Amino acid sequence: MELIVAAGIGLLTACGLYLVLRAETFSVVLGLTLLSYAVNLVLFASGRLVANAPPLLVEGVPRHTDPLPQALVLTAIVISFGMTAYLVALALRAKGESGRDGFDGGDPT
Repeated sequence: MELIVAAGIGLLTACGLYLVLRAETFSVVLGLTLLSYAVNLVLFASGRLVANAPPLLVEGVPRHTDPLPQALVLTAIVISFGMTAYLVALALRAKGESGRDGFDGGDPT
């Protein structure tokens, strides 16, 4: 299970970095979203990947998951949503003032 999650995190990070390095605004926003998903998976995996284990201490159950990473992931989701909304608003404002959609000053392809 850890190998699949690690491969997924690597794939999300690679795709996110590729999209962030593009010149179009939508690609950068999508890349940042993929990078935030990868970070969320890293935070979630830091709390041990255990299936069918309770998040609280229960007598008689020897294994439990750590609820702190899950709370951190929920907080990170809210923060990344706010960051994405701010970035989209900023990009729309820049496009409205400059009339083009690009970060490098040239014509986006």
